Amino acid sequence: MTEKITIGTIELYLGDCLDVLPSLSGVDAVISDPPYGMNWNTDSTRFSGGKSPLIRRTKKDGREDWGAVEGDAADFDPTPWLVFDRVVLWGYHHFAEKLPVGTALIWIKKYDHLFGTFLSDAEIAWMKGGHGVYCYRDTTLLQDTKGRLHPTQKPVPLMIWSMEKAKVPEGGTVVDPYMGSGSTGIACIKTGRRFVGIEKDRKHFENAKRRLEQELAQVRMFVG
Repeated sequence: MTEKITIGTIELYLGDCLDVLPSLSGVDAVISDPPYGMNWNTDSTRFSGGKSPLIRRTKKDGREDWGAVEGDAADFDPTPWLVFDRVVLWGYHHFAEKLPVGTALIWIKKYDHLFGTFLSDAEIAWMKGGHGVYCYRDTTLLQDTKGRLHPTQKPVPLMIWSMEKAKVPEGGTVVDPYMGSGSTGIACIKTGRRFVGIEKDRKHFENAKRRLEQELAQVRMFVG
């Protein structure tokens, strides 16, 4: 059963996004980092983090076993979201065969000297329309590993850039059907856009709700 709460200009749904989809209206963009269908083992304590001589890590430094990502064991089908005018979906290369030609957005996650040291150096999003390739570097999470609330959490500036590249209008409504820890929502608050977030996992839903409430409180304090 879907639960809905409203906080200012934000609507949050705890439930399956496909159940919520028929009720969505007035949507200007879908910006999301969906489950990729890779059945990813999120136990990051099993990694050392690389062998760069410029950084020192213990095996568990900033690492955690997050458990299974909701929906990640099944192939991801982007089709329901392609009907919207503006769409950005991270994890492009995991489901590229199900997408039409579009624009590629590249998030460069590391400094140059760390390339090849641990997992991917970058992540790729598909954006509806066009056929260009655009890059954005954000290394925020290199310093903030202990502050993450979700195994695939994206930096807020990255989600702001995603909306800018998709030309989401000021004051427009953005839907994130796989909200996770709420980074897209915080990006919306910071840029004056409305947000609709949907998440199946109650723990992540509550974390996102708390982050969004804190961000809205800061905005109200600043305005006041």
